[in-house]
Amino acid sequence: MIVKYLIPLLALLGVIAATRTVIETAQTPTPPPPAVEPARAPFDSYIAAAGIVEASSENVAIAAIVPGVVVEVAVSVGARVAKGDKLFQVDVRDLEAQLAVERAAAAAAEARVARLRALPRLEDLRGAEARLVEARAALQEARDQQALADAISDPRAMSREERNRRKSAVDTAAAREAATQAALDLQREGAWAPDLAVAQAELEQARARAASVQTQIERATVRAPIAGRVLKLDVRAGEYAPAGVLTQPLIVLGAVDVLHVRTDIDENDAWRFEPGARAFAFVRGNREIKAAIEFDHVEPYVIPKRSLTGDSTERVDTRVLQAVYRFDPKAMDVYVGQQVDVFVEARPIGGAQ
Repeated sequence: MIVKYLIPLLALLGVIAATRTVIETAQTPTPPPPAVEPARAPFDSYIAAAGIVEASSENVAIAAIVPGVVVEVAVSVGARVAKGDKLFQVDVRDLEAQLAVERAAAAAAEARVARLRALPRLEDLRGAEARLVEARAALQEARDQQALADAISDPRAMSREERNRRKSAVDTAAAREAATQAALDLQREGAWAPDLAVAQAELEQARARAASVQTQIERATVRAPIAGRVLKLDVRAGEYAPAGVLTQPLIVLGAVDVLHVRTDIDENDAWRFEPGARAFAFVRGNREIKAAIEFDHVEPYVIPKRSLTGDSTERVDTRVLQAVYRFDPKAMDVYVGQQVDVFVEARPIGGAQ
């Protein structure tokens, strides 16, 4: 009896279960409600776009001009700085040593110029005048000796060689007297103008080298190019700061008294866009946080779209027109770099161009 009725009953239950499974799987599943209600456009006809919040000065990536080890970081994240305030300092002990050498070279060149300008020295003139007196005395003595020789009428009293020697002694003494006179005249004239010009040029070169090193030292202190707020700080004392453009900036600085929203408008909607049209921005994750944004400018060059993550290497196969809007930070509590949903009032799709 059990076998006779149990087996058909189990078969019937299996058929019922299979039928139920087929019916349930054939039904269209009800989609779950969204975790966050999306923002709704406040206009009947609009352009929907993605935007990213940025500083009104754009986000300024700060880099080191002179590479080296960072010895001081003078700011913190979120700090407000004025234009010219110190941000961080690179070790410049090697440059300071080089500056000392260049300054010493400039001091030596300056001393050479001063020495040339001080010519003639009184002591040198006195010595040259004394040598001139001595040369003149020697010349007079040689002439006297020649006069004595010329006064002897008897040629046998003095040899011809002696007469020639005395004549040569006069010529030699005259030449020495002329050279001494020329040397004295040269000293009285002071420094030669070309020599002074060369010395002055060497002085200017030495000063320029010292000024160049001084400029390098000053450039090792990185200062704020604008007044703003430190949005990101990625450098610490003891780390090496390379010069040039970096993938990850050492410091990101921006003016945040007024914020901008950089909006990517798809090229298919670009013809509908009207500069100055009303626009609203909604914070992603909370559509209740919104603000009216004011048109600032449009960049009239359609570019390949970049994913709004801050990484310039991420792209998709479409092109966008970038419109920039501004708003008061008090109107919407957002951070720089945060994404928002933007709705711009536009002409209807079927409207005339």
